[in-house]
Amino acid sequence: MKKLYTPWGERLDKACPLPEYPRPQLRRESYYNLNGLWEYTWQDQQGETLGEGEILVPFSPESLLSGCDFQLLPGQTLRYRRSFTLPEGFRRDRVLLHFGAVDQSCRVWVNHQEAGGHEGGYLPFTLDITELLREGENLLEAAVQDAVDGGVHSYGKQRLRRGGIWYTAQSGIWQTVWMESVPDNYITALELTPDLDGGRLCWRVHAPQAQGAVVTVWKEGQLVAKNQADEEGRGSTPIPRELLRTWSPEDPFLYDLTVELPGGDRVESYFGMRKFSVMEYRGRKVLALNNQPYFHHGVLDQGYWSDGLYTPPSDEAMIWDIQTMKDMGFNVLRKHIKIEPMRWYYHCDRLGVIVWQDMVSGGDNFRPLYTQVLPFAGFHVRDKASGRFGRGNPATCRQFLADAHETVRHLYNCVSLGLWVPFNEGWGQFDALEVCRRVRQLDSTRPIDHASGWHDQGGGDLKSRHVYYHRAKLKNDGRRVLALTEFGGYSLPVPGHISTDRKFGYRVYQDRERWMDAVEKLYEREVLPMVAQEGLAAAIYTQLSDVEDEINGLVTYDRRVVKAAPERMAAIARSLRQEGR
Repeated sequence: MKKLYTPWGERLDKACPLPEYPRPQLRRESYYNLNGLWEYTWQDQQGETLGEGEILVPFSPESLLSGCDFQLLPGQTLRYRRSFTLPEGFRRDRVLLHFGAVDQSCRVWVNHQEAGGHEGGYLPFTLDITELLREGENLLEAAVQDAVDGGVHSYGKQRLRRGGIWYTAQSGIWQTVWMESVPDNYITALELTPDLDGGRLCWRVHAPQAQGAVVTVWKEGQLVAKNQADEEGRGSTPIPRELLRTWSPEDPFLYDLTVELPGGDRVESYFGMRKFSVMEYRGRKVLALNNQPYFHHGVLDQGYWSDGLYTPPSDEAMIWDIQTMKDMGFNVLRKHIKIEPMRWYYHCDRLGVIVWQDMVSGGDNFRPLYTQVLPFAGFHVRDKASGRFGRGNPATCRQFLADAHETVRHLYNCVSLGLWVPFNEGWGQFDALEVCRRVRQLDSTRPIDHASGWHDQGGGDLKSRHVYYHRAKLKNDGRRVLALTEFGGYSLPVPGHISTDRKFGYRVYQDRERWMDAVEKLYEREVLPMVAQEGLAAAIYTQLSDVEDEINGLVTYDRRVVKAAPERMAAIARSLRQEGR
């Protein structure tokens, strides 16, 4: 792999990378960031030391920005260590230690006493370390193992044998580590549900004693309403008509919200008044936003960085990705087989782009016959849990369901999140109709693409197809929204901005103008006619950036070259919106 730094990675502050508050929808004044240089020891299965030194948290050891250069293999252990002294006046009743995400199995010690741990590489976890702390300097240690593309946990597009559409496996701490101090009775979570039709925000405060919690809503500094929670922590806040302003990509307006508990805990948050749904329009089912037909024009977003792998090098880097796609006219980012840090969703909320959220895939090895050959020949098969989709081990199915439940809870409040995607292209797919039912039971406010691409089980809200190697000619089934959920993938190599010697793409061009012409013609000849003739309601182009072997991005892997002409892409987007009305 060739070293490619993004502009932000090149300017990285190693003293405190990614210093911003990591959880924008549940903010407290109490905040102590633990990112920075930690000591590490890399050990084999017998406990023998393979390497040691300093690692820059929160970057995985496989990434350039970590300062390391090794791959954590199954059975090996990566041990982290750092000391800290809490700031004067920081401690209240409880001290909470937060890990944004650690891939994949993690145990934590404070002052040589075990604090707890977590399994799974994509979701946050919190440990109460109050009783383990001492005055002055404290010692924090963590031990991580990663089965990568094996075991029961989801692993997404990571592979030890990377290549093509599969990427370098990363491991260890890859999101911000931080602490906060809270009263004994503190808010653990919020559930915020905009009810646009009812003109109100429904909410629930989670805390040991939530009754009497006071929820206050503000619009640009103007008080909207103040309400108290019932004994279950529930309540609602009416939004007067004259103060009601909807959220959309064209006007991403956010209300401010504060929650105060008896006993002194106080958090700040935000929400948007919007409604994602499916509606009948011109005799066909379409996606709707705020009760109006809304064409979803998006781009596949892998969330990989040339220097940080899973971890964006900075807040500004995330903003650049989102805004660059908006400038090209896209109103959707399909977050592909990955869960991002919460600040990424926050920027989507405030900048105004709809997020399609994939669940992270897992399971045993997929059989190419079922994930490649049959689908490209147009065959869809039943998806009972079995080895053909990598679900021969029932434990992997149980883990997926548990992770899906936690993913929905984790991202439920994200204003921009407009659609769930449980399965993609049969990777680890099983019982998609039942999984769809479970996701809808957890969240009835968003549509679901139950099986993106192929192995359609006839359910969900979308008739979802991926088309790469032949002309896209989709037919509307009259029952669901017709969606072209992946297409394009046209490749353009940019010398000096490619990280591998191998190049993967569905159609390769050497000249930038010819490549841009081809992308434009693809929309004009295949996508736009389906909008007019079949009621196509969504189109997701592959993809935002190059990633390793894949050179089919609209920008390069290092984000230094924008391949696509923004004004021409924006013109395509305008045509799609006009045709979709």
